[in-house]
Amino acid sequence: MKITRVQATAVSIPFDAPYIWSVGEYTGITRVIVEVETDDGIVGIGEAPSWECEADINDHMAAKLIGADPIDLEACELLCVPETKVLANTDGNTPLKSFGGIEMALWDIRGKAWNLPLYKLLGGAVRKEIPFTEYYAFRPQNGNAGGLKTAAEIADYCARMRSEHGSTFFEGKCSTGNPALDIEVTRAVRDAVGEDAMIRLDGNMAWTLPSAQQLLSGIEPLNIRNFEDPVPTFWEMEKLRKHSAIPFSTHTPDLALATRIGVPDTFVLNLTALGGISRTLRFIAACEHMGIGFWFYSGDTGLATTAYLHVTAAVRHICEPHQSLFRFMTEDVIEEGPYNAVNNTVPVPEGPGLGVTLSRENMQRCHRRFVEQGPMAQYLDSAKSNTYLRVPLG
Repeated sequence: MKITRVQATAVSIPFDAPYIWSVGEYTGITRVIVEVETDDGIVGIGEAPSWECEADINDHMAAKLIGADPIDLEACELLCVPETKVLANTDGNTPLKSFGGIEMALWDIRGKAWNLPLYKLLGGAVRKEIPFTEYYAFRPQNGNAGGLKTAAEIADYCARMRSEHGSTFFEGKCSTGNPALDIEVTRAVRDAVGEDAMIRLDGNMAWTLPSAQQLLSGIEPLNIRNFEDPVPTFWEMEKLRKHSAIPFSTHTPDLALATRIGVPDTFVLNLTALGGISRTLRFIAACEHMGIGFWFYSGDTGLATTAYLHVTAAVRHICEPHQSLFRFMTEDVIEEGPYNAVNNTVPVPEGPGLGVTLSRENMQRCHRRFVEQGPMAQYLDSAKSNTYLRVPLG
């Protein structure tokens, strides 16, 4: 089997309403859908996380892969990705993210060629119901969606998610720059969802060390499962650990430093930041050896989310729920999406490969939106003349 065509297509999907995080309004996602065709007629599908990956794949990687064996992942990576130890010092990690989307499609080809779901190629399922959290934040009004402007409104939303969907896992933004306000929100959510519910918080590096100490002191009695990126650096996190027993997580995958200084407790990544499923599996194995947790973050189309389902099904060490923005999504690029977690879980697909079907109509509509409007805004602060914010906020 040989690769005959590689195509990357950028897509933009708006949320039903934006949400507020430490560095602006997050209005939706822009991702890149990757299709890899073979001379056997099999088409693998994958997803890269940044709009810059579209040109990187189409202009640089696609031609190199024509004629390559799609089953030989290592050979395909050698065609596309420079030495990764040097890459971070020169061009950044866009090639890793781009190839990560391609590699996801190559795994999909493997499964389709052998008529097996991806999780079986990875060793078989230790679980088939994959846990996810609900997500909450302050959200501006957009038609009938959003409109969460107070602690009470956020708490009511969380209570409704528990009532309507059986949700008992929650993760919320805790990054306003005002410790008293975020303590108020967290306390209101705890009262609304009950003592048996899990609450994790996401600080998005919003806090100075003194403010983070004040914040964690106020929320620690509320049984917080985890606090993600409360401060901008691991070194500040190390100092913060002396003042709080709440576990910490991060999106920054520096395992060597985390092992050395004892924080964070968990890494929260996607499947492309390190260069694909294969590299991520090796990273997770190293985390397990060093006693550090791992789960996946939110903000993807159904394609990447489906890959999370399969990897989590096969890897015993991933035992905490992943983040999700399922309730915010207005559409998806797969026929089966957007996903809907019921009683905290989504079942892993049983079809060959990823086991989902690309909706070409949806993909083309989302691609037109990208062409006409550009990437979805994530960072601009509309309240301050569209300037970029800086952290820490307070």
